Amino acid sequence: MNRKEKTPDSSRTLGRIDEAIIDVLRHNGRITYQKLATLVHLTASPCQQRVRKLERLGVIRGYGAFIDVQKVSPGLSLQVLVAISNQNRRTAQKAFEACVENCPQVLECRLIGDPFDYSLRMRCKDMKHYRALTEVWLENEELYIDKLVAYPELAVVKHSSTHCD
Repeated sequence: MNRKEKTPDSSRTLGRIDEAIIDVLRHNGRITYQKLATLVHLTASPCQQRVRKLERLGVIRGYGAFIDVQKVSPGLSLQVLVAISNQNRRTAQKAFEACVENCPQVLECRLIGDPFDYSLRMRCKDMKHYRALTEVWLENEELYIDKLVAYPELAVVKHSSTHCD
């Protein structure tokens, strides 16, 4: 292993072939090593070794299926922005993060910059379901939520190959 491969910053360890492997796997995680090797101009064994290295470095975190959530559970997808009060801010953040971690309707939660603190991707049965859920959040004094702004998703224009819906 060369010196670059030992560094914790995985971006410094990725070469042209590693990036090609990632690009192929991003679009087809079920490809065989033989087919992958052919596409990136390697033989199967070195290709498999590179994939294993990318997994060890945490560049490849796992494999999954892209699910059409509308077919599995019809309903409403929303982007929700959340502002937390400056009062007891760190305590409120921890409480809010624990709340959304345990909420199956929250598919994704990201800590963002001002004026909002969090951006959520949510899936609810309908707007009534969303309102009932967020009313509970707003009434929870431990969360110190100042503001919730919801944007219903009208259509997905482009899917991310690194993100399952």
